[in-house]
Parts: sequence; structure tokens; C-alpha cells
Amino acid sequence: MTERKVAKSFADLPSKEEMTSRSGLEAMKRMLNGDAAGPPISDHMNYTLTEVEDGRVVFSGAPLFEYCNPMGTVHGGWYGTLLDSCMACAVMSKLPVGSAYTTLEYKINILRSIPVGMQVEAIGIAQHVGRSTGVAVGEIRGVEDGRLYATGSTTCIVMKVA
Repeated sequence: MTERKVAKSFADLPSKEEMTSRSGLEAMKRMLNGDAAGPPISDHMNYTLTEVEDGRVVFSGAPLFEYCNPMGTVHGGWYGTLLDSCMACAVMSKLPVGSAYTTLEYKINILRSIPVGMQVEAIGIAQHVGRSTGVAVGEIRGVEDGRLYATGSTTCIVMKVA
């Protein structure tokens, strides 16, 4: 397995010019292959990029005890972070050279609680990526049991970078 790089400071992050000089798919594949640093949030939230293809991105991870709410269940923010990452990156994988994106809005539906420590996959699928918007859906599934734990949808704004 390739050693993944995670940004530890702003200096480790790819520059705007470096990111937009490639297609979104090329930039995502560089992160997957360890040729470019991934976002620091993935390190803090215990998930990693595991698959990239045109319009489809998968992150794998497991919630830790530190991500629990006062009731002892995994906080909804962990689900939201994983879904935002996989859905927005699915949009990114469809961007041409010279474009950037950011999440405009997203919605999640938590269907059941993920046990602490359980490995899951967050799968994002781009449904439409145009000149000004991108739309994607996502789901979180258990690796061992295949059960659906959460779903999501997003709209991203797509921008040309000068």
C-alpha cells in the first residue's frame, strides 16, 4: 500500500496553481498515490482516501471514542465530515484544468448508529458537474456488514480560477 501524505502545515498543502494546473481527477489521484498531501482533517477525523475514479471517490475510516456525543454515540458531525468529503471530492474528480470548487450546501440522513471503531466506507458519486455547479450523492456503508449507515447529497459551486 502507498504511504499517504497528510498536510501538517499550510506549507505542505499544494498551491492553488498546482491544484488548478491539473484536472480534478489528476489532483485526486496524486493524493491517492501519495504524490501530494491530503487534507489535514482526514488525519484528525481518522479516515483516508482509498479509491478515486472519474466521478467516484471513496474514503475509509472508523470513528473513535473522541468523536462521541454526550450520549456515547458517534456525533453526527463525523458522518457529515465523511459524506462532505466523499461527495465534494467526487465533484472535484470531474473538474477540468483551471477550475476549483467548494461545498455550497449538503444534507445527510443518519439511518443507524456506527459502533465506535467499526470500519466504514464513504462513497461519493457525482451526478452532474457543469460550469457553475456540481451535484453528488453519498453513502456510508459498513465494510464488514455492508449495511447502509447514512446517506447524503450535496451541491458544490464550480469556479474558474484566473
